Amino acid sequence: MSSRVHARVGTIRQLEILLAVHDLGSIKLASEQLHLTQPTVSMQLTKLSESIGMPLYERSGKTRRFTDAGHAMVATAREVLGSFARLDMQLSDMRGLRAGTLNIAVVTTSKYFIPHLLGSFLDRYPGIDVHFKVGNRQQIIDRLHQDRDDVYVFSHPPEEGNLDVTEFLPNPLVAIAASGHPLAKKKRLDIAELADEPFLMREHGSGTRYAIERHLKRIKARVNVRMTIESNEAIKHAIMSGLGISILSAHTLSFGGSAGLAELDVKQLPIDSRWYLVRPGGKRLSLVAETFLDFLRDEGQESVLEELRKRF
Repeated sequence: MSSRVHARVGTIRQLEILLAVHDLGSIKLASEQLHLTQPTVSMQLTKLSESIGMPLYERSGKTRRFTDAGHAMVATAREVLGSFARLDMQLSDMRGLRAGTLNIAVVTTSKYFIPHLLGSFLDRYPGIDVHFKVGNRQQIIDRLHQDRDDVYVFSHPPEEGNLDVTEFLPNPLVAIAASGHPLAKKKRLDIAELADEPFLMREHGSGTRYAIERHLKRIKARVNVRMTIESNEAIKHAIMSGLGISILSAHTLSFGGSAGLAELDVKQLPIDSRWYLVRPGGKRLSLVAETFLDFLRDEGQESVLEELRKRF
């Protein structure tokens, strides 16, 4: 081996710590994820920085900005740890489905039904270790571009890039109000009747917001956005508190609970949306990931559809 840089760039654990701090943006969050103390995380980053003789990041108040050397180390750490992940995949294939790791990243709203499917899958294959990441649409797109997971779940997949996209499930978006709201008693509402109601909207980057705005533009309708909220659960509680109405995925009611809420009967709704299974095009999946995808497309799909049929 012509280069000896590997002998002085730190340990595998230090590379894991570096990635956690970079991706989570804070030593506190990284220490919680890795089950380490904050001083331990700081000390290991200091040792890693000393091993390469250059600072990994600079501090300005509470802001941490990675240096060019830090970004180079992050890219290398991702590559090195990715090699170990590929080794784990090969060994898992050799062992069959007795062990292995499944990395899955999903947009926020799908967190209501994907855990139910994971539960059934893990009952069948208890030796599988699952890393489950939830984020808004833009956050999951970023993970997809970095090729950090095996399977991604979107309601609106990105259009750019070489992707393998499979339609999975319907994702109807419905209007929701508090069960005691006057509109809850009406039938066949026109969406124009919602225009002056205070509307609770998901944040920019959310697939739900993207679908709502596209639908409203298509039918030439508007809503009176009173508040932007980054959580479906927070929106549901705000609705129950009388702060307004919203449009959310029916899955938030089917799997997330609907006590105190009413689905409004609106002529121009539900918004016809879909869930998609996405992975980088041409990427070889592990036996674990392939089996999970087959499970989702077969038994998992039917179990979720059965829950939706109870509502529609």
